[in-house]
Amino acid sequence: MKPETVLITGCSSGIGRATARAFLAEDWVVYATARNPADIQQLGEEGCELATLDVTDQGDVDRVVDRIVDEQGAIHCLVNNAGYGQFGPIEDVPTEAVEKQFAVNVFGPHRLMRAVLPHMRAEGDGTIVNVSSVAGRVSFPGSGVYSGSKFALEAMTDALRAEVEEYGIDAVLVEPGPVETQFTDRAEEEVDDGMERSGAYESFYKLFEDTQALGGGGPGAVPPRRVAEDIVNAASATKPAARYPVGIVADVGSFARFLPDGIRDSLYGLARKLGS
Repeated sequence: MKPETVLITGCSSGIGRATARAFLAEDWVVYATARNPADIQQLGEEGCELATLDVTDQGDVDRVVDRIVDEQGAIHCLVNNAGYGQFGPIEDVPTEAVEKQFAVNVFGPHRLMRAVLPHMRAEGDGTIVNVSSVAGRVSFPGSGVYSGSKFALEAMTDALRAEVEEYGIDAVLVEPGPVETQFTDRAEEEVDDGMERSGAYESFYKLFEDTQALGGGGPGAVPPRRVAEDIVNAASATKPAARYPVGIVADVGSFARFLPDGIRDSLYGLARKLGS
């Protein structure tokens, strides 16, 4: 039998890179993509097929999907992993930064799903894995923009799961808590460079800086390979779960959404006081 084929976005580091290697270990044909091809050369040397792909560029998406179908005949799995975190109080985040966040975290995955679905439907088989976050289940102060993008991805995936079930296609959410990646470095850059600080939320900035100082994704962080394991398991399962929380923080966060709003707000207030 011909090996199955997976397309993975955001493979330059972290979860994407670990996921490419995890699929390789299971003998999949792996198309690893990134905006900068120099960032994924090592994966090419390890056996991945490489492609330049900016998820905000429709031309890139169409070119890569058409190439894979031409070369392999089918795309059995899409892993929408590319993304980043825009943090900051809602008032301080410029609207342009919100648009950029949704362009990558929401419109990018949507663009790729639309591109691969006709091919999966023709095969009567396929799995779409959307990498979300515990922040896609519960929002906290300073995460409104990032959480909003992940809430949107979760909503689209829930709808998609029912829409494509009759065609033998699965739609899955993988929801990590903190991960030992460069994600926090990028988030810190967005806070440092992109904010229009009103002066009203200095307690948030202090708490954010203290959290960043912990490094490595903070308490409860899991290595990228742990997330990759669940992604591969979801892609390989005959009947995958709808959601795969990854790590203790994600498990706790999944239950936190059931707390009454007043209790959650009180906990956030307590955290702010403790951080001030």
